[in-house]
Amino acid sequence: MKIVITGSNGQLGSELQEILKSHSDKDCVFLDRSQLPLDEPAKIGEVLANLDPDVIIHAAAYTAVDKAESEETLADTVNHLASAEIAKYAAANKVKLIAVSTDYVFDGTSSQALKEDAAVDPINVYGLSKLRGEEAIQRIEPNAIIIRTSWVYSTYGNNFVKTMIRLMTEREEISVINDQVGSPTYAYDLANAIVSIIESKDWKPGIYHYSNEGEISWFDFASAIKEIKQFGCKINAIPTTAYPTPAKRPKFSLLDKSKIKSDYNLQIPEWRASLELMISKLN
Repeated sequence: MKIVITGSNGQLGSELQEILKSHSDKDCVFLDRSQLPLDEPAKIGEVLANLDPDVIIHAAAYTAVDKAESEETLADTVNHLASAEIAKYAAANKVKLIAVSTDYVFDGTSSQALKEDAAVDPINVYGLSKLRGEEAIQRIEPNAIIIRTSWVYSTYGNNFVKTMIRLMTEREEISVINDQVGSPTYAYDLANAIVSIIESKDWKPGIYHYSNEGEISWFDFASAIKEIKQFGCKINAIPTTAYPTPAKRPKFSLLDKSKIKSDYNLQIPEWRASLELMISKLN
């Protein structure tokens, strides 16, 4: 089985590299932005044709949420138009496609865990670009699988956990938002879930939700990091209004994982256990 993975240097791409290197039955090709220029969608088909994959895991994306507000064209090109080209190649060549999307396709006004068929209504440019990418993939290649995830972190790359550890090391006091609710996703867990889907005998197209189990705020997340690392730093809980950003964030983005657990018999770890595992790997 030949698998092409986009976004090789990202958090998810890096975790997939770590996991898949022990799978001798799979020929894996990891592409970074220089090898697969998502900002030049016209080149994508040729790159993929030369590789001739059986499966594509499209993990690459433009993820600079605040910067996207002033780089709308670039965000749309990478997250929407490039995804459409990948879907075109997959459809034309009967290649299985798994594409990664985001909780930011929702507006954050729900009070119940979001199912895959919940109404979408992005409140920032990044979310809109990812939604357009989803819609293009579904239109062009209905046999694709799209996995929406949230609050991704990893031992690789830059993320909330690493930022909190650095700030709590440097400062005696920090402030963290307490009125945005969701669940974090350890990219290692998501990578394992994706590998399980590829190895499954049942390929069930459509949209799925995946994050770790549990419901917390960013403040709760930071507090757990402090506790696990045994830091003395004081953490102040603040509302979103006290920390304005160029891009709006959804207030509520807890994902309902019932469908992916049922269809692929997945056991999803609880957020705290995964956080402890990730932090243990940093030490």
